[in-house]
Parts: sequence; C-alpha cells; structure tokens
Amino acid sequence: MIKYIILTAFLLINLHSRENPFFPSKGEQDMPTTTNKNLSAPSLKRAAISLPSSARNIQKVTITYQNLDGSVASKSIELDNSIDWHIPIFVSQSMGEIKDSSPLKNNKVKKQDYLHLFSSKNIKFFKKEKELKVVTKDKMIRSFSLTNPYKIVLDFKKDVNLKSESKKLNSSLFKKIDIGTHNGYYRVVVTLDGQYKFSKLKKPYGYSISLR
Repeated sequence: MIKYIILTAFLLINLHSRENPFFPSKGEQDMPTTTNKNLSAPSLKRAAISLPSSARNIQKVTITYQNLDGSVASKSIELDNSIDWHIPIFVSQSMGEIKDSSPLKNNKVKKQDYLHLFSSKNIKFFKKEKELKVVTKDKMIRSFSLTNPYKIVLDFKKDVNLKSESKKLNSSLFKKIDIGTHNGYYRVVVTLDGQYKFSKLKKPYGYSISLR
C-alpha cells in the first residue's frame, strides 16, 4: 500500500512541474517546428522585371523566400555589371540549355554599317548602335538635353530659311528628328526612347553623338 502511495505522489509532482504538457518543455524549445500554413505555390518557370531607362549597372540581386516553417528570409548576391535597360532581368529555375544571344561568333564581332535615318537640305543623319552620325558642313554652336520626353537639342549656325521638318524614325533609340529655323541658326531636336547622357565629337564629316 505504501508503494502505491509513493508512486502516485511521484507522478503528481512530475506532472505539476510542467505547467502545460501540450507545450514544449524548456529543453524542447530549440527543436525545429513545422506549420500548418499552406506553402504550395506554382513552380517557378520564368519571371522578369523591367528597369527604368536610367539604369546602367546592376549592383546586387536579393531573393526573398519562405522557409518550410513559414518564416521569411532573404539572400543576396553582390554584382557589378553593366546592363541594357531595354532587356528585362530574368529569374528562372529552368535547367534547359541557355542560348547565347551574343553577337560574338568565332571570336569576331559582326560588322555593322551605319543606317540612314533622315536627310534634309543641309544635314544628314545616320545611326550605328548608340551613335548618331551627323553629316553637315555647318558649325554646331551649342547642344543640350531636355527631359519628359528625353531629347537632344543641336543648334547649327546658318542664316538660312528652312521649312520645318519632322521625321518619325524606325529606331530603338532615336525615335524622332525635328528641324526648325531660327534667327541666325537652325535647330535639330532628336527625341530618344529613354534617359541618356550624351557626348559629341567633331569629325571630318560633321559630328558624332554618342549615348551612354
């Protein structure tokens, strides 16, 4: 009889030492737990993000993900690469073959000729990649840029009465050229497809305008 009394008292003391047997004890609190939260989602195939026209370099990529226990964390990779904002940044888990879209073939760059854009009485325009070739004998007296939309303004010294001209271009960078006459000079306005800085160089044929 005494044995049963002692055993019962021992069990009651051990049970009372845990305030709630349905919660982990102190030694169990560090054990990983699971969640009943629904973590099912469609498999990632391909996602894309487009950047504004002011983007020129990519510095870091951060992935925010959900763990098995429902918690959210993130991981980053540091980068320092130039980019073309016209092309979206892709995220994919596809293990298929990645096709190389580089213009390099047999370690040689495919030669690209200047493409004619527009010609007026005193000036002609050609393009190659991010360069605008301006063929003219007239002196450029100033150049500057405008925003919303982004434009390059080129003023050429010439006392001539030209009719106003406007030409929409089938070009990815240079979208439109407008020409108008002012007192003692004529103005060329080149509308761009986004935000750029530009530089100009005097050439034997006229001027070279480079976007960057």
